[in-house]
Parts: sequence; C-alpha cells; structure tokens
Amino acid sequence: MKQTLFLLVVMTFVISCTVEHKKNTMIPQQLPQAPLAEKKDSAITFHEHTRIDPYFWMRLTDEQKNAENPDEQTQKVLQYLNAENNYTDSVMHNTKQLQENLFNEIVSRIKKDDESVPYFSNGYWYYVKYQEGKEYPIFCRKKDSLNNPEIVFLDVNQLAEGHEYYAIGSLTISLDNKILAYAEDTVSRRIYTLRFKNIETGESIQDEIPNVSAGGAWANDNQTYFYTSKNKVSLLSEKIWRHKLGDDITKDVMVYHEKDPSFYLGVDKSKSDKYIIIGASSTLVSDYHILDANNPTGQFKPFTPRGTEHEYYISHFQDKFYIVTNDKAKNFRLMETPEDATDISNWKEVIPHRDDVLLEGIDIFKNYLVVSERKNALNHIRIINQKTKEEHYLKFEEDVYVAQTSTNPEFDTNILRYSYSSMTTPYSTIDYHMDGYPNKRS
Repeated sequence: MKQTLFLLVVMTFVISCTVEHKKNTMIPQQLPQAPLAEKKDSAITFHEHTRIDPYFWMRLTDEQKNAENPDEQTQKVLQYLNAENNYTDSVMHNTKQLQENLFNEIVSRIKKDDESVPYFSNGYWYYVKYQEGKEYPIFCRKKDSLNNPEIVFLDVNQLAEGHEYYAIGSLTISLDNKILAYAEDTVSRRIYTLRFKNIETGESIQDEIPNVSAGGAWANDNQTYFYTSKNKVSLLSEKIWRHKLGDDITKDVMVYHEKDPSFYLGVDKSKSDKYIIIGASSTLVSDYHILDANNPTGQFKPFTPRGTEHEYYISHFQDKFYIVTNDKAKNFRLMETPEDATDISNWKEVIPHRDDVLLEGIDIFKNYLVVSERKNALNHIRIINQKTKEEHYLKFEEDVYVAQTSTNPEFDTNILRYSYSSMTTPYSTIDYHMDGYPNKRS
C-alpha cells in the first residue's frame, strides 16, 4: 500500500513538472516594440479633391536622396527606416538559417549557363546568355547564320561593376546595324540614362541623356534618335524629343508634349521601318502621331483625332495601316486605311466584330497577316495569306492551353514564332512555317 502511494506521488510530481515545462516552452517570445512613424498631416489636392496624408513628410526628392550631406528631414527619414530594419532583423533572427536554406535551394534550381532562343532581325541572329558566376545578361548576335562567330555587343556584367544596382531598360539598334542605343538604371526607379555605343568598333559614344524612359526609335538616317523624357515628380513619360548623334542635348528638339497626366507616352518604329510612331494611352483611350522615318526633322501628324473611350492599335503594311479598334466593337474589329488618309472617316472594315470572339492583336508579315483571337477563354492563332486571302488556324491538340505569338521582328519571312504551354506541356518556343510546313520546335 505504501509502495503504491509512493508511486502515485512520484507520477503526480513528474506529470506536474512536465505540464509546467510545456507551459513555459509555449510562452511566446517577447518581441521588441515596433517603431511608430511620426504623423504630420499634409493636405494634398488633385482633381479638386483634397486628402490628408500624415506620412507625406517622409517623401524625399531625388536631390535629397543623392545629397552628400543629408538635411534634417532626410536624417529623420533614415532614422525611421533604420529602426524598421532593426525591428525586422530582431523579429526574424530565429529564421536566418531557414532564409539562407530557402535562398540556396532557389538558386540551386536556376540554370547557371543559360541562353535564350535566337531570333532573326535585319541580317543578324540575336540572343541573350548568362554565364555561371555572373549576375547580368550578355547580349550577343551572329551575322546571317548561327554558324558564324559570336559578337558580344553588350556585356551588362561589365557595365554593372561598381554599382549597387544596375538594370538595362531597352536596346535599340540603328537600321544600318552599327549603333546601339541602350537605357540604364542605377537607382532602381526606372529613371534611365540613355547611352550610345558603336557596335562595330566597340567604342562608347559620348552622347548621354538623363531622365528618360526605356525605349525609343531610330530614324532611317541612322543618326537621329527619338526618346521620351519623364516628369521629375510624377515620373510619368510626358515629352518626346529628337536627338542627333554628336549634338549637345541642349540642342534636342521637343516634338511632342502630352499634357494630360492620365496618359502614358512612348515612341516606337513600325515593323516596316517606314514610320516613327508616338503612342499615348490612358485606361480607355488610345492616340497616335506618325512621322515618315526618312524625314526625321518633319512634323508628326495625328493619326486620327483623339476620341472618347476609343482604344485602338496601328500596324503599317505597304501603302496602308491596319487598325485593331473597339469603335462600335466591344470585342474589337480589324480595319484598314490608306497611309495618306488615316482619319477614322476613311477606315474600312477587314474583320468584323464578333460577339463570341475577342480580337486581341495582329502580327504583320510581307505575305501573311496573323490574327490573335480568344474564344471560349482559349487563345487562337489565325493566319491569313495577304495575297490570296486564304486562311487557316493553328491546331492545338490539348483541351486547355496558352498559345501566343512571340518575338517576330522580321517583316520579310514566312516563319511565325509563337509560345505554347499547358498543365502537361512545359513552356515551348515554336517556329511555324506559314506556307504549310510542320511546326518546328526551337
């Protein structure tokens, strides 16, 4: 009996200690107090509406961010940001090993030596490659054939040396294949600096244009470049400029100014290389101005007057423009108009509106018109012979998939490149011979 009582006492003590131990280990870690940002009400008025922002004082100008000696406001902002970072480090310190393990696992799954599928444009095959131990892309090309020697025309790893952050925004090569225009960002705000390089000699050209957007267009003289500058406060693209190589940027000419802050602005070149195209777009409105690329000092002319809730996209072909438009067409329709009479009153219908088909876009080739459509939630690619008007759709065997036209910069080709993927088929790049030959996977 005494032995039994003794065992019961011992068991009760052990259980009690175990429960107490579990209670103690389940007590959550006491976290440091999170920093609280100071509130200073600021009234901000836009579109006749005033709102109060208590944290507007934390917004710094680019001059403040780049100043060698930070002012009082900058110091307060930095002090708060450092407090936030310290708080995060304190709260997350128990997960440091997990973070490192996750990072290493993700990196281990990335192919160290990789290369994009080459595409052909204006006499050269272009591709991008990555090399093990290097963080940035290397842009390459080969003349005429992929069997010819490789030409590295831009190694971003070299450009990034000495920068904490570096990104390339866009690459544009002149029509004679000699001059490269590229936009670089060293701040991570997509405020780019436009630079130029002679690809044949490998030498950098002295011209340097700050505060630009990515993208631009060469005129056909291979000396004139059109680019977009940004509003320094809103960072919206708002002005198109004309620059001639060798000239000081103070001589650059503003050729267009978008004064409506609800519009995004850009400049590009038609696939036919005949027109420089300024495009402005808002949520529901599109607007274009065009200029003969052989006459870079000429005046841009409006494609058609800016409308209300009118979205459209233009593509040049021979002596006319194709227009994908939602004018009287909720799902869009295809129109055409002579290149010297682009007002909407001259547009003629090519593919009518359909209630059950969304016309998403077109790709123009010398002999073919490729139409991207969506029906019953699936992509469809329609190919129309420009001369005979015969047409066919690409056939996809799976019930559910994603198929979209891909990089097709070459005008005089009968090969269409598109991408395809599904739940059972990995992302694939496919070259399709529009003359009727079988698909060729790249």
